[in-house]
Amino acid sequence: MNILILGGTTEARVLAGALAGRADLTVTLSLAGRTAKPLPQGVPTRVGGFGGVDGLIEYLRAEKIGALVDATHPFAQIISENAARAAEACGVPFLALRRPAWAKMDGDQWIEAGSVASAVAALGQAPRRVFLALGRKEIAPFTAAPQHTYLVRSVDPIDPPLAVPHAIYLTARGPFSEADDRALLERHRIDVIVAKNSGGDASYGKIAAARAMRLPVVMLRRPSLSEAPSVETVDAVVAWLDHALTAAAVRGV
Repeated sequence: MNILILGGTTEARVLAGALAGRADLTVTLSLAGRTAKPLPQGVPTRVGGFGGVDGLIEYLRAEKIGALVDATHPFAQIISENAARAAEACGVPFLALRRPAWAKMDGDQWIEAGSVASAVAALGQAPRRVFLALGRKEIAPFTAAPQHTYLVRSVDPIDPPLAVPHAIYLTARGPFSEADDRALLERHRIDVIVAKNSGGDASYGKIAAARAMRLPVVMLRRPSLSEAPSVETVDAVVAWLDHALTAAAVRGV
């Protein structure tokens, strides 16, 4: 069976590794191409978009994809919706791998925001030192609040830089521990963090550090996604694929 994994997350890479080498599966992992030098994925990889729902439908049919797994980032709303629609149109079994969101704990000082624009407004007018823990494509709206000093950490360099008078750029690839992120926050005298509720362990260090330091976090809520079938673990995806293989064998596919 030909399997297509829509990736770009740690879970997608782990899933690919779990399936690599299986004789009963041919696995392709698709990356959006937002990271210049992605980590090795363990299976054949394609990079770039599909051209919307129609392009993905064409790919599923041309490559005779037998199952589609959406293991993209929880905030990758467009590709997730396109994947669900394309799989339904092609009659391809579909499953989303969605890591649980972080839950607010005692001591957390979260200010929830429904959009990046709302997050900008939540920072207020008084100058603050802000750690922007967002993707490169999501930080441009903060130019509307140039009074703040921004710390931006990203895998690839920010180009062009933010059009603000005070910004610090760091390039680094996670995961980051609580101790590492606490040292970072203390070194740069951060007053507030802006983050997405991504879930998972790889980027939770800053949230735990903020709790320990009593720092507020402007937390972007996850977008609403379709009611597509979903699971929370790689093991659950593997079990689902094994069931799909058995069902296909019964049908004589």
